[in-house]
Amino acid sequence: MSPIFKATSGDSIRFETLDAGWGMGASNSERKKPFSRREKIDGGHALVGPILIENAKQGMTLEIIFNDIIPGHYGFTAAGQYPNWQNQKLHLTEYQEISLDWKLDNKLMVGNCDINGKTFTVSLKPFMGVFGMPPESGGVHSTWPPRYCGGNIDCKELVKGSKLYLPISVDGAYLAIGDGHALQGDGEVSCQAIECPMEVVDITVNVIENMSLSNPRANTPAGWITFGFHEDLNEATVQALDGMLNLLGELYGLNRVEAIALGSSIVDLRITQIVNGVKGVHACLPHGILK
Repeated sequence: MSPIFKATSGDSIRFETLDAGWGMGASNSERKKPFSRREKIDGGHALVGPILIENAKQGMTLEIIFNDIIPGHYGFTAAGQYPNWQNQKLHLTEYQEISLDWKLDNKLMVGNCDINGKTFTVSLKPFMGVFGMPPESGGVHSTWPPRYCGGNIDCKELVKGSKLYLPISVDGAYLAIGDGHALQGDGEVSCQAIECPMEVVDITVNVIENMSLSNPRANTPAGWITFGFHEDLNEATVQALDGMLNLLGELYGLNRVEAIALGSSIVDLRITQIVNGVKGVHACLPHGILK
């Protein structure tokens, strides 16, 4: 696929996004899909990209700084009926699918929805669910799973002010971003967060030549984060821990057994998401935890 434009390391890029289901509008009732999907190639999330980043080479690292993320004015969360594994285990396939209609205020950063006549209000913490590069193998690849080079990571910690580090999988990077969320809990348990379009996504991209990663890591307002992705949560956990041991070694000069001994008291393990086929785990080292 041809890139939509070229960027250079150090460039800032500002854009808006459709919701993951290719919609946009002032509200759910006014939501429309402005673009028709091409068969097969457009079967996944609506993404902005690919963006070719000049001088990005396979084996280097791409830093994405999230300068600003402002949601649109509506969101939705579907649940029930769909025969994914957790719905089957919880006997939710027996229920008719519902979709919560969220009204979002991006000035006050709150959202509300009504369920059976009762209004529920939440504070918004917007982030992008999908950001990444194509795998090094050619062909058409689903936007559904997370990968070592990015993808559908769905980590709620990657809010404004975060710096995400992705292994560059192909020359030119071919970065794509989408799948806006106004709020999500760890796990994304229904299969959807508050799915929404984004009025503003502002990022800065930097190519780092001398950093080699096997999986993504991030420096977020909550702390340093390392990721693991696998169909088996145990394997995803090992990957996330492996990345954290490497990070603790870099930050504090610890060997791996020293790092895991210290990490047992200060590192949090969280389930990023369980709903994208390939599950995610992230390890978090909170800022300021070591005095």
